[in-house]
Amino acid sequence: MNIINIKPYLIIITFLLFSLLSTMSAYAMEGPTSAEYGTVLNLSGKQRMLSQKMVKEILLIALNEDKKANLAHLKNTSALFDKTLKGLRNGSSELHLPVTNSKRILRQLDKVDAIWAEVYPTVKNIISANNVDKDQVSIIATNNLPLLKQMNKAVGLYEKDAKKGGLKAEPGLAATINLAGKQRMLSQKMSKEFLLLAYGYQVEDNKLNLLETYSLFERILKGLKDGDENLGLPGTKSQTIREQLNVVNDLWVTLKPIIVFAGDYKTTKINAEKITELAAMNLPLLKEMNKAVGMYEKESAK
Repeated sequence: MNIINIKPYLIIITFLLFSLLSTMSAYAMEGPTSAEYGTVLNLSGKQRMLSQKMVKEILLIALNEDKKANLAHLKNTSALFDKTLKGLRNGSSELHLPVTNSKRILRQLDKVDAIWAEVYPTVKNIISANNVDKDQVSIIATNNLPLLKQMNKAVGLYEKDAKKGGLKAEPGLAATINLAGKQRMLSQKMSKEFLLLAYGYQVEDNKLNLLETYSLFERILKGLKDGDENLGLPGTKSQTIREQLNVVNDLWVTLKPIIVFAGDYKTTKINAEKITELAAMNLPLLKEMNKAVGMYEKESAK
């Protein structure tokens, strides 16, 4: 009976396994590519916008503004926020998101998850009931800023990683994608604050918040185009993107008077006509700003 000496085979198998693990570790250390960083910054930044868009939609439902359509929007917005939050952590082939390996970012996503676990059940209840009550408005209004704040911290951590990783050759591009993405959020945040004023919720605070939000939106829009050293924006050279930013600016010029009216301390009531105008005009602004973010994301892949 021949007895095979398996020791040489064990040595070979061990060597092959070690080589495979080393290769996998090296790959993990390399981190996301430039294109992946662009997607991560875009979609993590988009989460900030979705957090505000949800509240805007809830308030439009509460104010009986195109209730059926806004219930459908709310269902889609909240589902996308949930899907993207999971994708940022675990990766998603559908969303083209790589797995997040950074322990620091994962801890930050834990904080986002904890607040979202408080918010999402209320959102689902609103969708099921086809209606919003005052207590639900209060729950959402109380939790949405902490959700935004913690998501914004996560975006900042992704931006730092991008500057050190795949986008280290162009750190200004990471800041640009972050702040261009933030504009989407600000378009929805100012709309939310307008509607909180229309609803009569914490009027003094929301007038101040609205002034701060639209002022920042205006400053970033100028900085994206021509640069802003304090914001870390180098300005945009691409003529195509500059033209897209002009489209955004034209929409902003049209919307701004309505926003300013709501924030004016003399304004004590916002009528249904103004609410309808705001509802109609904020989405084109969001859509065109989102196009600009997509253009910046493509720049990161070059």
